[in-house]
Amino acid sequence: MSTIDELRATAHPVRLRLLSLLTGVAMSAAEAGRELGLSQATASYHLRVLERAGLVRVVEVVRLRGGDAKRYRHEASSVPFDVHDVHPLDPGTAEERVAYLGLIAVELRRRALDQVDGPGMSADAELWVDPETWRRVVHHVGQTAALLHAAARPPRTPGTQPVSMTAALFPVRRR
Repeated sequence: MSTIDELRATAHPVRLRLLSLLTGVAMSAAEAGRELGLSQATASYHLRVLERAGLVRVVEVVRLRGGDAKRYRHEASSVPFDVHDVHPLDPGTAEERVAYLGLIAVELRRRALDQVDGPGMSADAELWVDPETWRRVVHHVGQTAALLHAAARPPRTPGTQPVSMTAALFPVRRR
C-alpha cells in the first residue's frame, strides 16, 4: 500500500483510536469495540479498512462460541523506527494533506478533553534550521514514538496510565 492509501485509511477518528489501542495488545473486533464503546460490527468494519491498508494484521485466530475471532495488532508496533526510512507525510495533494492533519486535530481535541494533571508538554514551531538539525529532530521524535509504541501495554494494565502523543513534522515551502 502507498502512504496515501494509509492516510486515507486513517481518515476517521475511530480508526486512529483503533491504531492506538492495537499498539499495546492484539484484540478482536468485539474486544476493541468494548474498550472504545463501539458495536462489534462497527469495530470490525474499521479494522477491515485498516487491514486492507496494511496498518493492522491478524496475529491470532481464536475459537469463540462456535465461531472464529480474529485478533488484530497495529503493524507499526513491530517495526523499529529507522530515520533513513522517513518519508513525507503524504505524497498526495495539498487538500488531502490538510484533510488528514485536520483529522489529527479533531482527535487531539478529543484527547485534550480527557487530559489530567501530570507531566506533559506542547510545542509549536515554524523555523529555519540547517538540514542536520532537522534530521536530528526527526530522528529524536521518531525514537520517542518508537519508545512509546514498544512500551505500550493493554488498556487498564495495573501500573500504567493512558497518555497521548501527537507529532507532525514536515518541511515547509520557502516564502
